[in-house]
Amino acid sequence: MPSLLPRLRDAVVLRVQSRRFRRALEVRPRPDAATIADPGYGGYVVPTGGLGPDSVVVLCGTGTDISFDLALIERFGCRVLALDPVPDAAAFVARAAADEPRHEFLPVALWDEDTTLDFHAPRVAGYISHSATDMHGTPVAFTAPACRLSTLMAQRGHDRVDLLKVSAEGSEYAILADVRRSGLDVRVVTVEFATPVAPAVALAEVARMREAGYDAVWTRAVPYNWKVTFARR
Repeated sequence: MPSLLPRLRDAVVLRVQSRRFRRALEVRPRPDAATIADPGYGGYVVPTGGLGPDSVVVLCGTGTDISFDLALIERFGCRVLALDPVPDAAAFVARAAADEPRHEFLPVALWDEDTTLDFHAPRVAGYISHSATDMHGTPVAFTAPACRLSTLMAQRGHDRVDLLKVSAEGSEYAILADVRRSGLDVRVVTVEFATPVAPAVALAEVARMREAGYDAVWTRAVPYNWKVTFARR
């Protein structure tokens, strides 16, 4: 029983923090918003007015669920560029998207510079999520290439991104800061803020996005799952 107490305490704290984050977040829903896949796991709610076959869609962080990727392809007929540096994620995607030529995968990470990063092991053995920011104080598990979104788009001849997803285990702050700094035309950003984190940290990032011209148009904030979709005004 004593060994359960820290976990129970952490669960209660995270539940309270999740409520605090949600209540402090000003959300301005969009009439064209639609649920794509299951928001309780890999899905999100996103504005759909600007999405179609020619959309530029970049999805950072696949893990072992590409339901969001495949649902976007099925609904809008677009191509999807998915990124994840974790070797097990690459193996999973190779199987899950084997019959979908519009799904392209790169085993790289997004970051705020073009470099190579150390990725730290997850807190729980067997989990697939690894952190470049060492969220849990764990050993380095592997290294992988990383690049700026603007570098990736320049290489492909794109001057805009219609939809960017960021699920990056603590790297989301560096990635979003670089997106704002780059001047790249990124129209919709949906992000999962990795937890545990103090609500003030994530709310400060929401404020920075607002100052950069983005409104929060949807959120889902429950323990271990803080998601926000931003749309440029």
